[in-house]
Amino acid sequence: MASMTSPSSSRLPSHAPVSWDGFAAAEPEFADTVQRRFRLYKHHVLATLRKDGSPRVTGLEADFRFGELLLGMMPNSRKALDLRRDPRFALQANPGPDAEMNDGDVRVSGRAVEITDPEVIARFIEEATPPEPFHLFRAELTEVVRIGLDGEALVIRSWRPGQPLRTVRRTGDDTPPTDVS
Repeated sequence: MASMTSPSSSRLPSHAPVSWDGFAAAEPEFADTVQRRFRLYKHHVLATLRKDGSPRVTGLEADFRFGELLLGMMPNSRKALDLRRDPRFALQANPGPDAEMNDGDVRVSGRAVEITDPEVIARFIEEATPPEPFHLFRAELTEVVRIGLDGEALVIRSWRPGQPLRTVRRTGDDTPPTDVS
């Protein structure tokens, strides 16, 4: 029996990834909230894909500079080699020292594009003074998510390129999530 919905009507449209500046232009208040959360701690958790397709999770310093979310890595580190082979990534903000989630749980995902322009790298070195040598990637975002608490409810805010900011409330009981966008 044929499906009642066409494949295209059951999926949301796909949009190209955007830079941090592109995200901030679309959702300035949300971008500010997410950036502040990342800046609370120096180290975060990066997920990449190994050659065999299994996940690799490693620590990473994220930097917001030049209108971009930048990811710097040691030369030929496994995570850098992973991203050169398959640019898909997820970056989880450091959750902090306890389970309170006062500032929320933040993560971004997308594609990492290696920066090879000598002028951009020289400018980064001048401003950030990283240990050298290094690999530098810029994030092209496909999703940004923040989960916070409001009383007993989880409030999940998510954004994807070309779509409006979505807010969903979930409680710990059998009540279905509520889309409050």
